Amino acid sequence: MDKNKNPLKVALHGMNERSYKMMAMYLQGPCKGVAFVVGNNNAELDIIDADSVDGQKLLRENAEKGSARPVIILSLNDEHPFENVLCVNKPVKTDDMLSALAKGRALLEQGTKSPAMGSVGLLEGNDPYQAPANNAEELVEDEQPVLKKYVIDSDEQRKTSKHQAAMQLNEKGFGAFIGNVTGIDVNDPKQFAKAHYNPNDYFQGYVESAFKVSREKGQNRQLNSGWNPLVIFPGNNEVWLDVDESQVRAFSGLAIKNTLGSKMSVTPLSQEISAKEDMSLERFHSMDAFLWKVACWASKGRYPATIDIKKPVYLKSWPNFTRLLVTPHALRIAALLIQGPRTLPNIAEVLNIKPQYVFVFISAACSLGIAGQVRREVDELVQSPEIKPNKNQGLLSRILSTLLGKKA
Repeated sequence: MDKNKNPLKVALHGMNERSYKMMAMYLQGPCKGVAFVVGNNNAELDIIDADSVDGQKLLRENAEKGSARPVIILSLNDEHPFENVLCVNKPVKTDDMLSALAKGRALLEQGTKSPAMGSVGLLEGNDPYQAPANNAEELVEDEQPVLKKYVIDSDEQRKTSKHQAAMQLNEKGFGAFIGNVTGIDVNDPKQFAKAHYNPNDYFQGYVESAFKVSREKGQNRQLNSGWNPLVIFPGNNEVWLDVDESQVRAFSGLAIKNTLGSKMSVTPLSQEISAKEDMSLERFHSMDAFLWKVACWASKGRYPATIDIKKPVYLKSWPNFTRLLVTPHALRIAALLIQGPRTLPNIAEVLNIKPQYVFVFISAACSLGIAGQVRREVDELVQSPEIKPNKNQGLLSRILSTLLGKKA
């Protein structure tokens, strides 16, 4: 079996946002995609930071629930009071992590309750392990976690659309899923001037405006379109739309400004919807993940008309790929842009990929406000992400080099 074609689905526990993202990048980079991060409800294996504030509590709760899936614990301490778990010492070394993941996969394939399969417990006679006084700076090769526990209630777990793992498109499936524009070859440099679109002509533009209003007002709102209303809950960073994904995809790819534009409006949440008790939990989505997809479907491999293709673009922050639609070469594009601004054609040339993959990524990133255009020379210094030299710089450089296919 090709492990990279069937990567392990892992859930991370006891990590703050920064550590969570670093581990997700680590699994995709140095670990070469052998595993990827998903929501707890969809995971096959758990990775728990035992040195976190709640690390031991998480392990105890895992034992009480009798989780029937392998558990990897990360710890600075070689000795711990828990049995039947797979241990990886910190700072995490790639070979050690790959070995633990391989053992976890073997346990899953065996379908047994051997180490880490529903039998995590305290060894008799051992006192509870006391974590170091929060100077555990070695989550992944010296990555420091200031850790916390994520609590998800049963309703949250049932919101499968919101918590589902990222879908990763390959080049073969890109056109069928994203769509194409007839009459334009977006990969032909001679046609780059025509390979753009205006988000405001599409559902994307209305969703962006509705999100902005809802967040600024701090109120639940609904986007009315003459179609099913899009219900927005900014406090929870969620939306609810009672249609399936194929319908959203088709609708997002239509230029609706001249047809449904006059029917679009953003209003306070109606009493009818507010009182609705049978809102399907499967129809909830993360706001960012929903808008990212809508932008990809509107783009169809084109770039936003607000972008001047002759001027560099920059990336403000690393996208949360664990929850977003991952288009072809998205990680490599992000890794290149995080190093500094570049023009869209230059990105495609440096990475030796089709321009349409760059265009769709920029469209989605711009929709979330994490990408923008360099307007002046001084902006390159002001707007380029600053990666300050520190002891984690070597790891970040190696991850970026792996994504870009270069030697560190």
